Amino acid sequence: MRDQSKTKVAASSGGEPALRRTIGPAQMALYGLGSMLGAGIYGLIGKAAGQVGNAVWLAFVVALAAALLTALSYASLGSRHPRAAGAVYVTGRAYGFPLLSFMVGLALVCSGLTSIATQARVFAANFAALFGIESLPVEGLALGFLLILTGIVFRGIRESMWVNVLCTLVEAGGLVLVIVVGMSYWGAVDYFATPVVAGGDHAVLIVMQGAVLAFFAFIGFEDMINVAEETRDPERTVPLGLVLAMAGAAILYIAVAITAVSVVPWQELAQAPGPITEVVARAAPSIPPAVFTAITLFAVANTALVNYVTASRLIYGMARQGLLPRSLGSVHAARRTPHVAVAALFLVLAPLALLGTITELAAATVLLLLLVFMVVNGALFILKRRKSEVLGRFEVPLFVPVLGALICFVLIVVRVATGDVAAPALAGGLLLGSLAIYALMQKLC
Repeated sequence: MRDQSKTKVAASSGGEPALRRTIGPAQMALYGLGSMLGAGIYGLIGKAAGQVGNAVWLAFVVALAAALLTALSYASLGSRHPRAAGAVYVTGRAYGFPLLSFMVGLALVCSGLTSIATQARVFAANFAALFGIESLPVEGLALGFLLILTGIVFRGIRESMWVNVLCTLVEAGGLVLVIVVGMSYWGAVDYFATPVVAGGDHAVLIVMQGAVLAFFAFIGFEDMINVAEETRDPERTVPLGLVLAMAGAAILYIAVAITAVSVVPWQELAQAPGPITEVVARAAPSIPPAVFTAITLFAVANTALVNYVTASRLIYGMARQGLLPRSLGSVHAARRTPHVAVAALFLVLAPLALLGTITELAAATVLLLLLVFMVVNGALFILKRRKSEVLGRFEVPLFVPVLGALICFVLIVVRVATGDVAAPALAGGLLLGSLAIYALMQKLC
């Protein structure tokens, strides 16, 4: 008989309030889709086209296949153990090593913090440009944006999800607009043509190099497992929403990539400061550029919102698992949100957003995120081979986590080998810092 207790993780004990379950499959899919799309795709198309040429769409197909392996591992684990800080929980369950669980959680929190702080400054800059108020300090606008974001996340998961739905539909609508205005250009070029480079690199190798870059356009699935405790029928909703989000992102990315190189030669696309804006300017010059500035505001706000919700649930879940102070796992009696975790995040985010010097930190957390994916894939492999483990409603073959972990390892090697030394060094520093924090917490407890 199936263990039904895991579907009631949000049930309170000792009279404590619990998180409110309101998220259905459609909202879960849009939550994941909003996390994946973001504003990055508007610049990523140009960078990827510069590497791969007209075959940029193929790079997204390869990237999808690679990212889908880890995403399916997350879907399976979310079906088995649907709870906040799910990656942290399954790491502890599989390896039985609290320090590793703590490091996984801290890496995910760091990733969210750097993303939110970066998006706050990007939002402030775009907001000032759109409304012609460049004279106002970016720091003040960024802080105001964070305050509004904090209020939404504190207000409730239902309100956060509806804001997410609105933002996701707007940013997806912007990409659909690009496809619609440029679809008449489809078939104008050879979609398998790649750049001719010194040394005569094979087309397959060029596409693989582009796929490494495109892989990061699909990162976002890890956010979905962290709201599992606020999901209706999570064993079904989490995997279904995750697969739908990946499918939606893939369709949009591939169609936009085909449209972009059909309208603008890939050489010019790679040099354009705003590749998507350039595509629309040529295919539909009557559409004012301000439209895409406005869409960018929604995309940036959505990315920050999703990361704020995710980070607060990570902290809440880690506190509930005894990896952080218990008070961070408190739930507001009326709003049913982890209000202490939300407030603690704001206290850390405000100075980060004001400093504005976190570019290298963001690059370092990408490496940490890949390490987390390796660990989580390994956790599923261990749990699938453990006979005492109860199966979930969504199971994947054993080769899925094995290949997922292998691909993440390759991506780590590629990024370390081709990037500067700052990101790996900072990633190592964050890991050492997590060790120090964990040791301190052990002494205090």
